[in-house]
Amino acid sequence: MPHPAPSWASLSQSERLADAPVVRRGGCWWLVSSSGAMLASDRAFTGELDRFATDMAGANRAVADLPNERDASDTPVREVQR
Repeated sequence: MPHPAPSWASLSQSERLADAPVVRRGGCWWLVSSSGAMLASDRAFTGELDRFATDMAGANRAVADLPNERDASDTPVREVQR
């Protein structure tokens, strides 16, 4: 008889950190897999996860701003006549 999937296994991709098997809930980082979850308690490791999450958020904001910059550059430039 198959075991039911744990609630952690049903996380959407948007809840994961960059498609990695980690998620932050309640101020804590959790390592997740289809067989369960484990609280990440190593301060050095969770500190790196915090920094990575901050960097990813900054990158996502920068990418979100790209269409605005591209709109301004889509204006055709007239060629100079010789």
